[in-house]
Order: sequence, then C-alpha cells, then structure tokens
Amino acid sequence: MTNSELLKNTIAQIFANGKGILAMDESTPTIDKRFSVNGIPQNVEMRRNYRELLATTPGLSESIGGAILYDETIRQQTSDGIAMATMLMNSGIIPGIKVDMGAKPLAGFPNEKITEGLDGLRERLVDYNSMGARFAKWRAVITIGDGIPTDACINANSHALARYAALCQEAGLVPIVEPEVLMDGNHSRQRCYDVTEQALKSLFEALYHFRVDLQSIILKPNLVMAGKDSSQKDSIADVAKATVNCFLSSVPAAVPAIAFLSGGQSPEQASQHLNAINKNYKDRLPWIVAFSFARAIQHPCLEAWKGQEAHVEKAQQLLYHRAKLSAAARRGAYKSAMEDHG
Repeated sequence: MTNSELLKNTIAQIFANGKGILAMDESTPTIDKRFSVNGIPQNVEMRRNYRELLATTPGLSESIGGAILYDETIRQQTSDGIAMATMLMNSGIIPGIKVDMGAKPLAGFPNEKITEGLDGLRERLVDYNSMGARFAKWRAVITIGDGIPTDACINANSHALARYAALCQEAGLVPIVEPEVLMDGNHSRQRCYDVTEQALKSLFEALYHFRVDLQSIILKPNLVMAGKDSSQKDSIADVAKATVNCFLSSVPAAVPAIAFLSGGQSPEQASQHLNAINKNYKDRLPWIVAFSFARAIQHPCLEAWKGQEAHVEKAQQLLYHRAKLSAAARRGAYKSAMEDHG
C-alpha cells in the first residue's frame, strides 16, 4: 500500500459507520485545571487513571473511530500493563497524537498567537508512528478583537499548519489541521463568518504551496457563530446555515472530512449544531461532516468521576451516551429527547 493509500484508508476507518473523533489530548495545565474544578488531585497518576477510564469505556468504538492522545498519555500503560495506544487499537479505535507545543504570543502583535512545535517535528513524528499513532493534530488559535486578527497572524499560522501537514504526510500520518477561530468576544456572527472564511482560504493556499495532498487531511474547524459575549443570540438554524455557506465558499471538495471542534459549546449545543448541518444540508456537501469533540463528550463523564474508583462505571456510561449522541448528530438523527436516556 502506498503512503497516499494508507492515509486515505486511515481517514475512511476513522469515519466509518457514522463515527467521529474523541479529543482526549488536553495539555497537562488544561486537564489539571479541569481536575481542580472537580476536586480531583492534579498528578500524573490521576491523569493516567482518567485517560484509562476514557480509553476502556465499553462500546465506545460504536461511535468513536479515532482518539487524539497527549504526549504523556501515548507513553503510558493501562493498569493491566497495555500501552494506551494499543488498548485503543484493540477496541477498534485508531490512536492519534497532538504534536503542537501550544499557542505562544506572536512577537510584535499584541493579543495574537502563533502555534509552535515545528522544530524537531520530523523526528517526533517517526517516534509517534512507532508508538502506534496513525494521525496527528496541530491547533492554530485565531482571536477576534479590536483590530485583530491581522493578516500576519492568520498567514503565519497557515504557514505553520501547512509545514506540519507536509511533515505528517511524509511520515505516514494523517494531519488534522485545526485553524480555530475562538468563540471568545462580543463579535457578530457575520464577523466570525468573515474571519473564518479568511482563515480557511489562507490555510488552503498554504497547503497548496507546500504540496499537501488535500485528499489525505482532516479539517478541524470552528462553527460560524456570534461571540459568546455578543448580544446577538444565534438560533441553531442560523449557525448551521452560516457555517455551511462559509465552508462551501472556502473549503475544496477534495477534502474528505470536516470534524468540527466543540470550542466551549455545551454538549447539547455541539450536538444540535452538528445535527442541523447534517440533517438540512448533507446533500449539498462534498465532505463527511463529523465531530472531533473534547469537552462536549467528556464533560458529564469527568463531573461524575470526580477521581473516585467507585464512580468509574457511571462515568463511562455517561461518556458512552454522549459519544452516541454525537454520532447521531453526525447522521442528522439527533433529537433533544435522546438527552434523557443517559
């Protein structure tokens, strides 16, 4: 099998039978912050316990085709001594890996960020491949505010995403490219539309220049919606329509799959928006439209677990249920009444 065939096969497997991606790749500071809110000790063993809880949830592979891991997690083993990536593969879930080093301040551009991690990436990708990873993720962060984002910020992040994607494909890993326009702020839905369109067009121009095979990537974008502090309140239909129009104007049909991030939405909102896109527009869309959710799948599970062994079964049931609802939304079959059956 050629490299190109391998990558396309990986994408097909991840999204087979209406499945999506579970993002469980929170950095240590981020997961520790969530642990703190739930009264869970912030240490390496508790993080391992939690990630094992996620990876060993019975039936998870019915809805989840791929799981993104953090560097710490892919190097860990379950309590039975099985490598975390192997555990996922054995249950029918393809392991992936977050490879960026986080968003840092962009020099000379106040309140804007550039994602770092290109130095040494070629060698790290070889290591991750040997540990069982078959896809990778890199997140760029675009903030809407007074006078931002600048063209420089958008283009610098597109350039980094394209270089990362080219290195992934060279290493036999599918790149998830994530140009996230943040929900933070009081901007209108139209402002989000304009910035998202600009970010996507910049990204695909950079991918073209760096000879990235668009048929062997996964796009992980934000939805088009008003900022969370905006007085404008979007309906589900408004968000779905704006998102579809924006993406039809800026994402090439060669891209096989779009897996939306949840980006601070509630689990219910994330399911409703994804469902509306698939229910109302599927016939117009050239791509698979799925999900790559973190909090929107994990949140109820983490709240129930609270770091206690006695709560593992209940937490896993909630994770399974939330993943099921996300998969239903991917099919356009989600209904709010399904929320009550967890």
